[in-house]
Amino acid sequence: QVHLAESGGGLVQPGGSLRLTCVTSGLSFGTTDMGWFRQYPGKEREVIVGITFSGDHTYYEDSVKGRFTVSRDNAKNTLFLQMDSLKAEDTAVYSCVAMQFAEGIYFPRAGYWGQGTQVVVSS
Repeated sequence: QVHLAESGGGLVQPGGSLRLTCVTSGLSFGTTDMGWFRQYPGKEREVIVGITFSGDHTYYEDSVKGRFTVSRDNAKNTLFLQMDSLKAEDTAVYSCVAMQFAEGIYFPRAGYWGQGTQVVVSS
């Protein structure tokens, strides 16, 4: 059974930083492309970050480019998201998701995501 568990969310002031962690199990993590969703209240999840299984390719949605950094530790089956220069509009639930990178696009694998961790950016 695949399980993805995020942590690291919380309340932070604008301009601050958070580091999200996603620990996985039941997944061939070292051969799986991964990413992060962001979900605003009442909205659909959107892919904001992707990383190939080897880490040799990454994707960042325009609104987070230059501020967020994705990384992974295949030995520990763990995915990270370093979030810097946070803005109020980054307030959302963030979930890690197993992906498939094909033809230059990251496709979420249906059902292969965690419950998410809440990030609130507010003064």
